[in-house]
Amino acid sequence: MSFLRRHPWLTGLLCLLLAIPAFLGWLIFNARAMPMVRRAEVALPFPEGAPRRPVTVALMTDTHMSGPDNSPERMARIVAQINALKPDLILLGGDYMGDGKGAATYGAFASIEPFAKLRAPLGVVAVLGNHDAKSRKNRWPFSDSEWTEKFASLGITLLQNGAVRRGPLAIGGLKDPYTRWPDIDATMAAMEKVGGAPVVLAHGPDIFPPLPDRPLLTLVGHTHCGQIAFPFWGVTYVPSKYGTRYACGIYREGGKTLIVSGGVGTSGVPFRMLAPPDIWLVTIRPL
Repeated sequence: MSFLRRHPWLTGLLCLLLAIPAFLGWLIFNARAMPMVRRAEVALPFPEGAPRRPVTVALMTDTHMSGPDNSPERMARIVAQINALKPDLILLGGDYMGDGKGAATYGAFASIEPFAKLRAPLGVVAVLGNHDAKSRKNRWPFSDSEWTEKFASLGITLLQNGAVRRGPLAIGGLKDPYTRWPDIDATMAAMEKVGGAPVVLAHGPDIFPPLPDRPLLTLVGHTHCGQIAFPFWGVTYVPSKYGTRYACGIYREGGKTLIVSGGVGTSGVPFRMLAPPDIWLVTIRPL
């Protein structure tokens, strides 16, 4: 003790050396936490003759299966968490493959295999994200057709610029706007053809401004709500050409609504600060 009193600078250095790993451990702890459930209610024009009962939709995005923050065991717990919410429909917003963050990495099929246990009366519908395409970080993803086949083997419908009817909803799924070519016109036409209250599913928020200004709901992820946010400043960066304009949460512009999920995994580093993992439970009621 007397040595430390005689060398206060050394005391400060030792405290700093202890504080740094403790702080990094706290960031990883935040990233590994179970997702918080965010809720929203949106009114959409239900088709004529459809039951007027509201429909609940669970949105999960950005699972990024890789350690130390995510694993098959954690995903099994998250799948059980979603099932316990008893949604009518489950939507998956892309970025299933993780990148190397100093711990376990998993192959393309292993990254989606936990979804086989998702349960909802209207099924599960998915789109792909930028991490699900071949890149420097992910050299062995599936091709688009292979992704479709593998999701189908799990009982999940993968949409790539197409649409399906689920209950009173017309679900339009766009290709990833960062690595592929989302065809908004073709997808909207497909949604009109199947009929139903319009819900657009895509990986990131960059597709929102070009969508037509009419009552529709768009569900996306990609931003991780910044993943690292700061007190007072909040989110300082998200990977979008619109900057932080659509960083996290609910946005309404004209007749259309956007919900941006923070996702359940991490990218780049296994850290989160003031941007907890989340899933959304959205109640869609008739307009």
